[in-house]
Amino acid sequence: MLCERCQERPASVHVTRIINGDKTELYLCQECAREMQPQLNFSIPKFLAGLLDYEPGLEVKAPPAGERCRECGLSYEQFHQTGRLGCPDCYHYLAARLDPLIRRIQGSSQHRGKVPRRAGGNLRVRREIERLRAQLQQLVEQEEFEKAAQVRDRIRDLENRLGEQGGGQ
Repeated sequence: MLCERCQERPASVHVTRIINGDKTELYLCQECAREMQPQLNFSIPKFLAGLLDYEPGLEVKAPPAGERCRECGLSYEQFHQTGRLGCPDCYHYLAARLDPLIRRIQGSSQHRGKVPRRAGGNLRVRREIERLRAQLQQLVEQEEFEKAAQVRDRIRDLENRLGEQGGGQ
C-alpha cells in the first residue's frame, strides 16, 4: 500500500484518530509521518507523561525532590519529561514511582513472556506448577476434593521431576 499523502513510498505508519466519535485512518510513509508529527499531536514522551500523571485510586509516595539514580544521575522528573531511563539501575533507585507505572501499563511488574521450548524446560514446569496450585485452591474452595486430589498428585509429580533434574528453586 502506498502512502496516502505522497502516493510515492510504501506506507509503514498507520495512524488512527478518533475525534468526537469520528474515526479517521491514515497510512503514511516514514517521511510523511515525520513531517506530520506536529499535526498528529503524538509523541512517545507525551504519551508516557500522560500515563505517568494518571493514577486514579493509586497513592504512591513521590521520592524526595533530590532523589536520583546513583549511577547515571537521572531524576524522576527527567524521566517524566523524556519517557526514557538513563541506565538499568534507574529501575532500582526510582522503583517507588516506576513499579506502579509498569504494573498499570503491563499488568504486572514481573516478566511473564514466552519460554523457549528447548531451553525453558524447568521454567515451563514451574509455571505449570503455579497454574496447578491456583487450580487446586479453586477446587478446594469449591469443595471438589476428588479433582483437587488429582491436581495435588500432578503437582507432586511435577515437583519430583524438577527435583530429579536439579531444577528446584
